[in-house]
Amino acid sequence: MAAPENEDTMILQYIEKALAHARYEIIEDEEPYYGAIPELAGVYATGKTLEECRANLMEVTDGWIIVRLRRGLPIPPIDNCTIEEVIRLDQSVRA
Repeated sequence: MAAPENEDTMILQYIEKALAHARYEIIEDEEPYYGAIPELAGVYATGKTLEECRANLMEVTDGWIIVRLRRGLPIPPIDNCTIEEVIRLDQSVRA
């Protein structure tokens, strides 16, 4: 069952805010672009281009949110943007 549109919008807004906080650097690697979101522990990605790195970082952030919701872990606000508790409860009912 898909999340209602307002929940999807809330999550997309959160991901966009999170990506605005991303820090990027070039590292010596096959995928030299490295990006991380300091406010979200463990959220980082690499890519062959900056665009690929950003797309990968978006996917990692989405997965990080899903894991935190399913485990009932807190999701820190970013720029006053939050993911409401209702979504967390809704996910536990579906599991």
